[in-house]
Amino acid sequence: MALILAACSSTPVSLDYQPGLSQGPVGPRRVAAGRFADLRNDHPYYLGTVKTPIGTPIENIMANVPVAELVRNAFAHGLSARKMLVSHTTAPYMITGEILELRCDQVVRPAAYVKIRVNVVRSGGGQVLFSRVYSGEREMGAYMPGSGSPIPVLRELMSRALQDVIDRALDDSALRSRLKSPASGTYGTDLL
Repeated sequence: MALILAACSSTPVSLDYQPGLSQGPVGPRRVAAGRFADLRNDHPYYLGTVKTPIGTPIENIMANVPVAELVRNAFAHGLSARKMLVSHTTAPYMITGEILELRCDQVVRPAAYVKIRVNVVRSGGGQVLFSRVYSGEREMGAYMPGSGSPIPVLRELMSRALQDVIDRALDDSALRSRLKSPASGTYGTDLL
């Protein structure tokens, strides 16, 4: 991987969470975005590679910040858009996780793939109350050589695949039920 990164030029990109595209309803205001471990076995900033049709690497796509920070920030934006985000000092629950896959590539078709294990953890003792893997994938038609740089397309595909994962996780009724008190039907910390 180090040789590939050294042999190609690199383009830094940012990935944006865009509230309002597909998110669900407002949730309980009781959650903070915690640590996301990057388990991809790649460079901490690496997102993907543009390749020729025969597979020769041309250009690497790198994040502006480490991928673990990028994912944590995107989850914080998703929580904030749903009015669920509170500070770490007052949050009874934390959303944490493991980044299993987060990459884009382009050989013939530009594509992006994201797979993240999302956990709901009780802030006080670290007890895991919920854990599930969410996946997102976006792909476009074949890239036409000479039609411009594929980097903006790959950045958009990666942003949307990551947003799909965040929206699926934060709007999952099973995840949200872990934040709700079954006795009163209100949100509370007396669950589990």
